[in-house]
Amino acid sequence: MFSHIMVGVTDFDRALAFYKPVLDALGVRFRFQESDRPWAGWQSAPDPRPLFIIGRPFNQLPHDAGNGQMVAFLARSRAQVDLVHALALRLGGTCEGKPGLRPEYHANYYGAYFRDPDGNKLCVACHEAA
Repeated sequence: MFSHIMVGVTDFDRALAFYKPVLDALGVRFRFQESDRPWAGWQSAPDPRPLFIIGRPFNQLPHDAGNGQMVAFLARSRAQVDLVHALALRLGGTCEGKPGLRPEYHANYYGAYFRDPDGNKLCVACHEAA
């Protein structure tokens, strides 16, 4: 469905220091980094797409986190949701919803919500039964 998802950031080095460990904890493979541009990307497995990319906005205008926008990453287990949420907060993220069941979505939806240091809203979700 997706070729790539791009999330704008203000401070690339700070964002990279946040996203690398978070995506490593999810098992998402780091694909590239170009500090002079600046941008970095991770890829899905086993296919090379979709990509998840962070970088400064192409038009060089200041980043704006946008209300109602969110990127949700798939976790393999509820324990992984817990781990990634705690890691994100230690790395400077802010909590937008502690890990837990969200039965209003479906019976096995277990998710956690947080914002990166630039204010972009992120989610980690597991759809498997306990």
